[in-house]
Amino acid sequence: MLQHALASPVRRSRSGPAGTIVLALLLLLPILAPAATPPVATEAPAKPAAAPKPIAYKPGPGPHVVAATRYDWMDGARHRAVPVKIYSPRGNGGPYPVIVFSHGLGGSREGYEYLGRYWATYGYVVVHVQHPGSDDAVGKDQDKVKIGEAMRRALANPKTAVDRPADVRFVLDQLAALNRDEPTVKGKLDLDHVGMAGHSFGAWTTLILAGQLVVSPRGREMSLADPRIKAALSMSAPVPRRRDQWDRVFQNVKIPCFHMTGTRDDSPVGDTAAPDRRVPFDRISPAGGGDQFLVTFSGGDHMVFSGRPREAQGGEKDVSFQALIKMGSIAFWDAYLKREFEARAWLARGGFAGVLGEDGAFEKKLKE
Repeated sequence: MLQHALASPVRRSRSGPAGTIVLALLLLLPILAPAATPPVATEAPAKPAAAPKPIAYKPGPGPHVVAATRYDWMDGARHRAVPVKIYSPRGNGGPYPVIVFSHGLGGSREGYEYLGRYWATYGYVVVHVQHPGSDDAVGKDQDKVKIGEAMRRALANPKTAVDRPADVRFVLDQLAALNRDEPTVKGKLDLDHVGMAGHSFGAWTTLILAGQLVVSPRGREMSLADPRIKAALSMSAPVPRRRDQWDRVFQNVKIPCFHMTGTRDDSPVGDTAAPDRRVPFDRISPAGGGDQFLVTFSGGDHMVFSGRPREAQGGEKDVSFQALIKMGSIAFWDAYLKREFEARAWLARGGFAGVLGEDGAFEKKLKE
């Protein structure tokens, strides 16, 4: 059979040599074709990185335990009582920078404790001054209508406008005497670094001591500035009724100021409307002597700064606003009374604005 197979003629394809080549190529195709590329796994588009969370500045109480002391001082030269309440770090540390606080119309040395005690926990001596004639004795035990009338009379009294800055000057003199002579206080006060703060009528007092001019009803201008004050925190400051005075009265303010207000900060007694609370910030030039900052809380009204519990609606955001007030103010004091670079950078480079977020608007004018 082997011979038969060899002898048998080979049957040729009808297609000839070309068909043979095509057949060969078809047989070799699985070998010559490149291996199929496996499907490449695709990843979901990466989500954009979340913005870093703003860094709060000293959001809680500081390391110092705080003592509160009351003094009932008498200014013999004016025959005038000047009560004070002093919050200070316990112990023998120091010297600590000093902050003097002036209350609003109808207030007292007992008010604004949330600020005085908080600042003291971070190494400040905070002196809350009570101003007779514009304190909580005004309109006491009267109905709301008569209280309002009594407050307007106190606000319009020229003597009150003179007494308030004089109270602060007297207090600074008393503090110097304590720092020199009182064994429990001696050497504890850094009176080369004094800040001034206040709310409403107290904000007016603050800016007057910072250099704002006092204008009498007859147009006489006078300065009651005290050079011992190196920085000022002004909350809900009233402005002169006459707009033609605005440029002139603020031109002598030569120190750093932090101005605070709210979009609903209309005066409950005076004439200043919420939009005009920013006037001191707009008119004070940083080139004259210091950085200027302004925060306007969205929905914040006149009483958000007081720290008083609310009896009616309107204080739903008081706690969050007051946390921001404490944070911004302690950074301001650290920057301008303790000369801490990090505190100023946090204010000036977006730290406070980031923490504030949608709760308000923050503006600044920096000295070059």
